[in-house]
Amino acid sequence: MRAPMRRLTRFEYNNVARDLLADSSLPANALPSEELGNGFGNDADAQEVVPALVEQYVSVAETMAATATAPGKFAVNFPCAAQVPDAAAENACAKTIAETFTPKAWRRALVAGEADGLVTLFTTLRAANDFPTSVAAMLEAIFQSPEFLYKPEFGIGVAGRTDVKQPTGDEMATRLSFLFWGSGPDDLLRTAASSGQLSNPEGVRTQAQRLLADPKAREVVRFFFNKLLPIESLAALERDAVQFPKFSSKIGALMKQETQTFLENEIFGGPGTWPGVFTAKYTYVNQELAAFYGLSGVTGDTFQKVALDPSTHRGGLLTQAGVMAGPIHSNNANPVVRGSFVVQKLMCQVIPKPTGDIAAMVTPPDPASAATARQRFTTHSSNPVCRGCHINMDPLGYALENFDPIGQWRDTENNVTIDASGDAPILGTFNGPFELQAALAASEQVQNCFASQWMNFGYGRTLSDAESCGVESVRAQFKAANYNVQELLLALTQSEAFLTLPAVPE
Repeated sequence: MRAPMRRLTRFEYNNVARDLLADSSLPANALPSEELGNGFGNDADAQEVVPALVEQYVSVAETMAATATAPGKFAVNFPCAAQVPDAAAENACAKTIAETFTPKAWRRALVAGEADGLVTLFTTLRAANDFPTSVAAMLEAIFQSPEFLYKPEFGIGVAGRTDVKQPTGDEMATRLSFLFWGSGPDDLLRTAASSGQLSNPEGVRTQAQRLLADPKAREVVRFFFNKLLPIESLAALERDAVQFPKFSSKIGALMKQETQTFLENEIFGGPGTWPGVFTAKYTYVNQELAAFYGLSGVTGDTFQKVALDPSTHRGGLLTQAGVMAGPIHSNNANPVVRGSFVVQKLMCQVIPKPTGDIAAMVTPPDPASAATARQRFTTHSSNPVCRGCHINMDPLGYALENFDPIGQWRDTENNVTIDASGDAPILGTFNGPFELQAALAASEQVQNCFASQWMNFGYGRTLSDAESCGVESVRAQFKAANYNVQELLLALTQSEAFLTLPAVPE
């Protein structure tokens, strides 16, 4: 399987800054946005280097280095800087920083003499600058190095094989730490790397289990779902205040928090299966969001678990208001975009964007053209040109039409009873959100898609058809574990795609 060289994403860069220097200022937010590529912004094949990015790397490195050496932070980050009475002590401290900090920043052991150039940079600048400024310049060089910005892999030979190599201990530690923590290896992982514990699948799995149990893993899972589901921008979602007086940016932010909290607790504290996410009979809300839903008995700002029954019209991922509101970018119902989200993100069916004359045919219909969205959008599925794509998307969207554009339940639209029945070739027949979710939970395609989405994200690229054997291996392990999400993440570390890299560099 392919193993292209990956560059730190903004999410990863910020995590590295936090873990290396206790810098929580999110310095990488100043960098240009990533191309989504595989949908998660970490697709190595989509990571182009443009002049604006290079310029910002310089600026971010300067800012981060200045912050790390600022009064009150300098000695905390680098204890030897607490007392440097003379030039000799300064030089010794600079050498210590170069030799001990650089391996952590570059995520590998240094070769003999490799830190000398950094020390020379320090001594040259120290002649005209103060001690913190000179160390900051050294840090800037570390942060602008390809060794920091990228995750280079060279590998070592594998006995009996000429087609693949095995990542070195440091390279495997980097793969593991970024998969589970979105950051560089900690001291325990680096020790495991240097002692040869990561040279076999068992040792890799042992460390993977440790990393997955750490709270940092939850941040990566949260990031994954922010990209997979239409919830990332809920706080910025715009709705007409007169038409939807119950919605606000604060409610949007609470919707996002509901889904994040629900998924985190389901995966790490509950049964932890992907099918269970669609059939769960509970959610997490605080008092304000409970009032939005019309749920009683919830007080305070803290999110708490609330049991749901059918009378609430809630239960399962697709009944959460944020997931229903997120795909819609207007004040009007649009079953097509909801159906497209389910088909493409949850079932991995690629729907090409319409172009030319076809694009003009599938523009959203006039809201006044019919009473219900189902009536307005029937042209898509009846027109032979559009039918091929819409035959699966639209019925799934119709099943969710009882949720209005802000995710609140409604029985009618313009005083016409909503028909939430659907019949899609890939799922069969269903009526309403509960039956749709039951069909999704029972669909092997949905479970396989979820595994593929995690492989795309975890491996930092888009999987190709030629990699079907490796994909099927992970899917089989996922199925054998009753579709447990944590077991899926561990299975990612046991595939050949994770344990090896091509013998010939790409």
